Amino acid sequence: MGLQNGKPSRKGANIPMLGLDSAGKSTLLYKLRYKDAFITLPTIGFNVDMIEVGKDFTLTFWDVGGQKKMRELWGNFLEDAGGLVYVVDSADKRRLEESRREFELLLKNESIKTIPVVVLANKQDLPGALNAEEITRKLKMKKHCSDRSWYVQPCCALTGQGLPEALQRVAAFARHYKKSKETFMALKELNSS
Repeated sequence: MGLQNGKPSRKGANIPMLGLDSAGKSTLLYKLRYKDAFITLPTIGFNVDMIEVGKDFTLTFWDVGGQKKMRELWGNFLEDAGGLVYVVDSADKRRLEESRREFELLLKNESIKTIPVVVLANKQDLPGALNAEEITRKLKMKKHCSDRSWYVQPCCALTGQGLPEALQRVAAFARHYKKSKETFMALKELNSS
């Protein structure tokens, strides 16, 4: 482990957490970070929190508001991302098409062309919530994410169901992506000299 200013250096990745307003992004972030459920209001702006995964890797989650005006700013949070977490309200079938369109627009952004994606199918505790397979189909994951690693994790922000698995998946994807990117940059530098 290297030293920087006398402190051990930590590796990590920036992870934008995006999705429509009221999908449960902030509640998920607080449950992941503090292991407790909080009553939240739709985020105006963004929340940021760091979660240590293992002794030498930190994920910095950027929970960005999902209101229509905020979605226009999502692109600002994508540069230098090591992964993307997209949150879907699995029980809100009325807004699922809108969520799919926003997700597709995100995936077209050049900044995240190859980054891994974890979709959190939130609110599994509600009646009529679509399961992971149905969310996979509705978001057309196989079509839109064929060029990257992806995973759909059913979860519930209030109970914490599925969140340990989701965090492990995001961390594994981010580590692998960071390592691949570093290898690519090293080879590129080697070839240019």
